[in-house]
Amino acid sequence: MKRWTHRMGIAVLVGLAVGATPSHGASIVLPRAGQVGIGIQAQGGTLLSGGGLGEEFGSGAGLAVRLRYRMRFERAVGLSFDVQHLEARDPSGREGAFDSLTDAPAVLREKLKVVTAGIEFYQLFDTRSRTVKMISAGAGLAQISARLSNGETQFPLAGDGFYLSLGAGLERFVYRSLAWDLSTRYMSVFHDGKLNHDLQLQAGFIFYAAY
Repeated sequence: MKRWTHRMGIAVLVGLAVGATPSHGASIVLPRAGQVGIGIQAQGGTLLSGGGLGEEFGSGAGLAVRLRYRMRFERAVGLSFDVQHLEARDPSGREGAFDSLTDAPAVLREKLKVVTAGIEFYQLFDTRSRTVKMISAGAGLAQISARLSNGETQFPLAGDGFYLSLGAGLERFVYRSLAWDLSTRYMSVFHDGKLNHDLQLQAGFIFYAAY
């Protein structure tokens, strides 16, 4: 999974570089209300040190898939699916969001995996231009697990959590209905009665299917 995520990140960066090359003959077809965009983004994220998860885990890479439905009055609604792999701040730590490993003291928690699925609402700006700006708000579920040094997966006793998010970004159309999809997002992840703060930067492409 780690190798595949890195490859996807490289592919996105190469795509951005190609898309950034001027193409005087390219025709831009801006999406209309009723069209659905399908996008993929590589992302980097970090948990702030507060909260049960942030005490144990820090930064890492991930992947996001976006479905975005354009509506009237410069609005959109969409579904978001994300997976993040965050490195342990101190793999030898035993306390925090997970139960202790007293039965296996040599086993360490190496990485946190956060899988989220939710709905997002967008307010768009400059929808008749090549560069569309947006702000977003969302909510959804967060499935949390840790990868152990012995290769096993550990789930916290408190189970899954949920999140609220705020974000901002842009779509920059490069060819017909294909656009860069660049964004930043803050997520409040609620888990085991504690609030965790997750900051993300995302870059990728989104394509709007014609009808």
